[in-house]
Amino acid sequence: MFINSKWQLSISKSLRRKIGQALANWHMINDGDNVLVGLSGGKDSLILLHALNDLSRRSPVKFNLAALTVKLTGMNTDILQDYCDSNKINYAIINQPIIEIINARQEKSPCSFCANMRRGILSSWAAENNFNKLALGHSLDDAVETFFLNLFHTGRAKSFMPVAHMSRTNITVIRPLVLATESAIIDEAKRLELPIIPSSCPFAGHTQRQKMREFISGLRENIPDLYGKIIHSLENLSDSDSWKIL
Repeated sequence: MFINSKWQLSISKSLRRKIGQALANWHMINDGDNVLVGLSGGKDSLILLHALNDLSRRSPVKFNLAALTVKLTGMNTDILQDYCDSNKINYAIINQPIIEIINARQEKSPCSFCANMRRGILSSWAAENNFNKLALGHSLDDAVETFFLNLFHTGRAKSFMPVAHMSRTNITVIRPLVLATESAIIDEAKRLELPIIPSSCPFAGHTQRQKMREFISGLRENIPDLYGKIIHSLENLSDSDSWKIL
């Protein structure tokens, strides 16, 4: 088993504050919760798992933590197993040929299909194994991109919710990184030398989300506080779409 000593380091104070703020604003984790992290092997999900594991040791709120990877064809999860073993995190893997299914169906929106399918698999497994919370690694950048994608493609000023209940499985989805920027996550993942797995997705870099990311980057050159303005708007929308602080 390979172990990197930096995997034992605590999360940075600045990132911990952002995560703590999200957890407090939307009451994401309560005493006695069983929390499952969807571990894709990317920087976001690894930072999320590392932060929650760190929190579980520090916080007076006691909760159980585990991780699950929906493994795509050709994906090597050995290093993720090493990371989880070194941090004493229970870890499971489900093999799923999502890319093959997308190609067979000739999906026009492969990213959306993949995300929905993985979320369904994760929530079903969570329900079957007595978890009540599913933690996903969506960042503030993801939220802003989703806001603009919905605005331009569906005409609705909304993004995903920081906390959402899935009625089919009775699982609550939480997004503790929702106030953390991608740049902060990248810097922290590098500092901790987390075992990030390169994306094996054949659609990476050629999606509507990637185009939106480039568009937003241009906007931020002229509107430095763009993210803050988007958060403010999400907190002040109608009740059905709003990010109201509880």
